[in-house]
Amino acid sequence: MPDSVSTDMSTDPPPETPAGALLTVEDLRVSFPGKGWRAPRAEVLRGVSLDVRPGETLGLVGESGSGKTTIGRAILGLVPVHSGTITFAGERVDRVTARRRRELSRDIQVVFQDPYTSLNPSLTVGDTLSEPLLGQGYGAREARARVARLLERVELPADAAHRLPREFSGGQRQRVAIARALAIDPRLIVCDEPVSALDLTTQKTVLDLLLEIQEQTGVSYLFVSHDLSVIRFMSHRVAVIRHGEIVEMGEAAEVTAGPRHPYTRALLLSAPVADVAGQRERREAFEREFRAREAGTGEAVI
Repeated sequence: MPDSVSTDMSTDPPPETPAGALLTVEDLRVSFPGKGWRAPRAEVLRGVSLDVRPGETLGLVGESGSGKTTIGRAILGLVPVHSGTITFAGERVDRVTARRRRELSRDIQVVFQDPYTSLNPSLTVGDTLSEPLLGQGYGAREARARVARLLERVELPADAAHRLPREFSGGQRQRVAIARALAIDPRLIVCDEPVSALDLTTQKTVLDLLLEIQEQTGVSYLFVSHDLSVIRFMSHRVAVIRHGEIVEMGEAAEVTAGPRHPYTRALLLSAPVADVAGQRERREAFEREFRAREAGTGEAVI
């Protein structure tokens, strides 16, 4: 984690955590400098609130530029928080020292989108998986045994430990990334579009693996995706984000079966289906309906 993260310690007490929540985000606001020295700051997150419970997957879905990845990066301490709070296991973590942020990596891990760039190409898989273990005080022999168990858990052969990332397919590399995230038994994993760079068949096997791992370990996921069909498959609950704001949140079955917000409905109707012509027809009908309905507000739904 970068040492540039704010080291100012807040004296404010943590906000009240929803009963049973592992992670709580309250009124989170993140902004970045605008282009040009006189340009105003661009507000990326506008008062986002959500929570993740132990053993649960909260799916966070929205189109490109909606702010969903920024939420994950704020939780990981990779972007500065302008205002609001992030609480993990009862501890406020949006303003912690760089040292404490590194310590939190034991409990909060990440699987990034691109398996081709998220692994060090010069390290063997064994070295990649050993690195966080050695950093947490494992001995060399203990780390090797742990690496063997991790490879077995993600269904890779034992000899994968001696090979470089370039020797693997995209799906296999993502399995290595998942193994690295699991190395020190985190309680929460931020999954940032973890299957979007994979073909459909490989996507399914990786998603099944993540579900199996969750069932075995009880780990929680914040699962970020632009694809509502993937979110529906993975999640217990769903939060829909648009223009930096959560517009709908609820149980996955309820949100996907009867979306209340027109933007959620747009995402649902745009999800890939076998009947492409039928999907296009439904999408166009939806656009006509809601553009007419919103014409008086000046706000485009899509």
